[in-house]
Amino acid sequence: MESMIEVGTIKDLEPWARLRLALWPHHSLEDHRAELSRAFLSENAEAVAFIARNAANDAVGFAEATLRHDYVNGCSSSPVLFLEGIYIRPVDRRKGIAGLLCNAVAVWGKSLGCVEFGSDAPLENSASHALHAALGFEETQRVVFFRKPL
Repeated sequence: MESMIEVGTIKDLEPWARLRLALWPHHSLEDHRAELSRAFLSENAEAVAFIARNAANDAVGFAEATLRHDYVNGCSSSPVLFLEGIYIRPVDRRKGIAGLLCNAVAVWGKSLGCVEFGSDAPLENSASHALHAALGFEETQRVVFFRKPL
């Protein structure tokens, strides 16, 4: 079964927000809807999202990316295409969908002059590390952030 990859639009808002909730459950569904409207559906030329659909036209995954002009760990150019999030429903994993989504993101970034594609993952998320490696990303740094209240 071939997946269809399309740019996310307002018609995708509800299924896309639910997929985001599965990836980032510490935010509410309402927060996800608002973020999508603000960041990806507002004609922001420096942000894009792609939705993966199955043969039944159900949204099964997404990839969101932005152009980052600030320093991106391990990168030396600017802007850097940055994968802000990627998620595939568990039942639809291991079918090449993440690769298709990342390829669509890469084409978008290249069309805007990007020569590097960055991403990140929490230190403890070994599944994400494995996915990134399978998609051709190479690890550049491991970082632990600290803070001290004043």
